[in-house]
Amino acid sequence: MSVALSPAVLHGEAAFQAARRAKWRVTILGLLILVAALVVAGWVSEVHPATLAAGLPRVGEYFARTVPDLRWATLFRDWETEGSLAAWFYRLDKWLWLLLETANMAALATLIGGVLALLLSFPAARNIAHSVPSYHLARRGLEAMRTVPEIVYALILVWAFGVGPLAGIIAIAAHTTGALGKLIAEAIENADMKPWDGVRAAGGTWVQAGRFAILPQVAPNILSYLLLRFEINVRGASVIGFVGAGGIGQELYLVISQNYYEEVSAIVILIILAVAMIDLLSEMLRRNLIGTEARA
Repeated sequence: MSVALSPAVLHGEAAFQAARRAKWRVTILGLLILVAALVVAGWVSEVHPATLAAGLPRVGEYFARTVPDLRWATLFRDWETEGSLAAWFYRLDKWLWLLLETANMAALATLIGGVLALLLSFPAARNIAHSVPSYHLARRGLEAMRTVPEIVYALILVWAFGVGPLAGIIAIAAHTTGALGKLIAEAIENADMKPWDGVRAAGGTWVQAGRFAILPQVAPNILSYLLLRFEINVRGASVIGFVGAGGIGQELYLVISQNYYEEVSAIVILIILAVAMIDLLSEMLRRNLIGTEARA
């Protein structure tokens, strides 16, 4: 038995179908525009399928050359024996020292950048900024610091300070300040303003309100951002060594330029293991500290 639908229901169904068709048209139009933009971007960037097809086998060939010729019979022999792990990592003592230097560079740069970012993030937060000019000055300053890539900072600073870790530390710290400052400022803008209003109403200064009303709210976010940035900076410190800014990257650039293929893979594996260990330690520290703060 068929049920007659009221005009209101029929009108609602028609409106729903019309809205659905309009949504599909907008989606298809958006996808067409995206595809067209990708094609134009590929053409401008000279990303041609023929070039990719010709280059990919060479990439595979290079990686194949970095694979060491390990042999089970001699795998655990001394470094003078071909096919052994010790021969593959025959400069392990030097590489571990350079990895430690890289981690120290990243840690010091993260600490410096984190302190500067914390100081600049409060005037860069719209909801608590002293004034509109100070807000824009702090925001634009943070943007300028994170816009310039670390390796560009490193190139300039190596020319100024010479080859070594100092240039790398300053370069990473400058970029870290800009990146962390934005994240912390946005966390401050999302904070509850009632404690701030209470401290200010009780006669507290702007600094006191920031310290006692805002900072406790955003402290877990700051800790999480700092640990994440430290992991990023370890990788960044490995890269800027290519321009003479110290660390394991400088050694990696040397072996790549001299086509020491097996040494390339050994150093890359050490960097991956170091970053993985730092990631695990950072995750454990973040959980413990944030969990302790939440219970408090």
